Amino acid sequence: MSVKTSILLSSVVGCGLIAGMAHAEEITVATVNNGDMIIMQKLSTKWEQETGNKINWVVLEENVLRERVTTDIATGSGQFDIMTIGGYEAPIWGKSGWLSAVDDLGDDYDYNDLLDPIKKGLTVDGKLYAVPFYTESSFTLYRKDLFEAAGIKMPDQPTYEQIKEYAAKLTDKSKGQNGICLRGKPGWGENMAFFGTMVNTYGGRWFDMDWKPQLNSEPWKKATTDYVELLGKYGPQGATANGFNENQTLFATGKCAMWIDATSAAGRVYDPKQSQVADKVAFTRSPVAVTPAGSSWSWSWNLAIPATTKKGETARSFLKWATSKDYVKLVGESEGWVAVPPGTRKSTYALPEYQKAAPFAATVLEAIMSADPSKPTKDPVPYTGVQFVAIPEFQAIGTFVGQQISAALAGQQSVDATLEAAQTQVTRDMTRAGYIK
Repeated sequence: MSVKTSILLSSVVGCGLIAGMAHAEEITVATVNNGDMIIMQKLSTKWEQETGNKINWVVLEENVLRERVTTDIATGSGQFDIMTIGGYEAPIWGKSGWLSAVDDLGDDYDYNDLLDPIKKGLTVDGKLYAVPFYTESSFTLYRKDLFEAAGIKMPDQPTYEQIKEYAAKLTDKSKGQNGICLRGKPGWGENMAFFGTMVNTYGGRWFDMDWKPQLNSEPWKKATTDYVELLGKYGPQGATANGFNENQTLFATGKCAMWIDATSAAGRVYDPKQSQVADKVAFTRSPVAVTPAGSSWSWSWNLAIPATTKKGETARSFLKWATSKDYVKLVGESEGWVAVPPGTRKSTYALPEYQKAAPFAATVLEAIMSADPSKPTKDPVPYTGVQFVAIPEFQAIGTFVGQQISAALAGQQSVDATLEAAQTQVTRDMTRAGYIK
């Protein structure tokens, strides 16, 4: 090779590298501080190395994340290139034109592999506006060693009356052992995620067919009374500060005999690297009261691209990578198969490695597939959504009611006063919004 040719080649290669570097971008990703997302953040360096792009991570507590991304998307300020949003926001924001459609990630993405109910919930007018990162329903986790020692057998389908009995028997404050742990932190996606399912199975509903609030009805009073009693007598101190992450820590460190919460917790409490009780955990369905309708929730955490981003192609590249079949395998091989994101792809549940590592897999899949957002309550309702009401106003309404329920739990007001305040405020909000004529 001549010197001239060598110089020319070096020049071309150098220009190519410079051009590649010029196209590299930094995207800002907003996500929740849950375990699955922490793993995504850790493993994202692989995508950065493969593409040359960089990620600026904004990792926030659940309530703060919702507030930040809602403000950003509604004002069009464009701080984020990818947002982690729930199954509640995705269709509402997609319909409003606030999100970019993400049904163009390529044939190799295999959209048919996504679980049908989840994909349907993220679709508006035939367009997919977010892709699921992980999906969950809810179930009851319990300490089989404590149950055996107390001579109690957990049924396949417990009732709330039984849960109260078990919580009383298994509470031993002298040992720091709480009979039950439940969400108490206020927020429509915090305490109301759990409490909403409790209201459903007690026969309650948010609104009747004329959109009139039902918050001071007998089912709400009974559910609230039992919830306050359960956590007040048999739960941990300071329960009003406990959301999903706090309760997961309490359960994983042996402080809870029972915990009713997201099925996504299973991968962590069964993981001996993250849980001191990994070999002592068992699970069963969410409890029921007067009806099974709406007794376990349906939720997905999803990745979406706001319409305001100017880095759409790079955002799509990461979105595709983080929700692909290959990502599931990467998590399994690097973090352990018990840690893979649940409830998104059919192929995950066909992996023999996952089946072997996750004894809860079939139960979780059944819970996710059986939760029916179109029929969440015993009596007919004008809305869809199990633990939320799929209207834009619910975010504010649900948070206000969550604050009232938390105040009752803290002993600051009676159950009756709590629900009357909630009924009055929500009636005012729904009238102002035009739902009540």
